[in-house]
Amino acid sequence: MTLTTAEADKVLADHFAPWVQALGLSTAETGERHAVLRLPWSDRLAREGGALSGQALMAAADTACVIAVASARGGFGPMTTVQQSTSFQRAVLDRDVLVHARITKLGRRIAFLDVVLAPEGAEDPAAHATAVYALG
Repeated sequence: MTLTTAEADKVLADHFAPWVQALGLSTAETGERHAVLRLPWSDRLAREGGALSGQALMAAADTACVIAVASARGGFGPMTTVQQSTSFQRAVLDRDVLVHARITKLGRRIAFLDVVLAPEGAEDPAAHATAVYALG
């Protein structure tokens, strides 16, 4: 049983540090092996030059992975990020970002995910990440 978007938003509110919650992430979609989060544009998340900071994008990718795994498992459970690799492909200026996390393998103790971060309405991604999680 997958999480609803409302249940996923409750996971965001109940299980993430205040600084992650301050990103303003919300759940746009959940499924058996994926989740899509929205990272709203904010000047506070921009770096010099006006582009969205890489740190915000990486945190959003990590958070989307947790929601995808929680959705696949039917609820939140202990998990730890083991590895995350992010490649930045272009700047994001004045646009929300949709963070698509897709599980490529889900075992009993480990999960592998692929994440595409794209400005809303854009065809090309701004960043791509891969992640590995240890599951409790």
